[in-house]
Amino acid sequence: MNHFLSRRVFILVLIMSILKIIFNPIKVLASSISSKEEWNFSKEEWKKRLTPEAFYILREEGTERAFSSKLNNEKRKGIYHCAGCDLPLFSSDKKYDSGTGWPSFWDCIEGSLENKVDFKLIVPRTEYHCSRCGGHQGHVFNDGPRPTGKRYCNNGLALRFEAN
Repeated sequence: MNHFLSRRVFILVLIMSILKIIFNPIKVLASSISSKEEWNFSKEEWKKRLTPEAFYILREEGTERAFSSKLNNEKRKGIYHCAGCDLPLFSSDKKYDSGTGWPSFWDCIEGSLENKVDFKLIVPRTEYHCSRCGGHQGHVFNDGPRPTGKRYCNNGLALRFEAN
């Protein structure tokens, strides 16, 4: 049985490696994603505007530790804005507890996000960014609640909450 599983794992890794070579993904950081001209700052300008932790997430596509964000437990009504440019991204009525340790939403404010494919874990994932400044927010998965079936899994440090 172990021989069979190890062969299956080997074949899976081989196939995923070949797919990665075929699709030849280019590493694209948030800082290189097109953003609105007034938000097209240099790396140094972004470092001055953001905390080191927010810079790591928004501009270098980092991920904060699960269950570390105070926004994960935020229950008040309000709007979640991009921490980079203050664009409204999510409404609190679309937030739910996914149990993942990150603020999660089943839908976003229309036109606020842009997607791209991420191959960092070899398996392709859909990453999303703020449509105005290009700041990395998180990943979207197809295991969320109805009506969309989506789970926008967001870094809390990439958001600023404004209560109504």
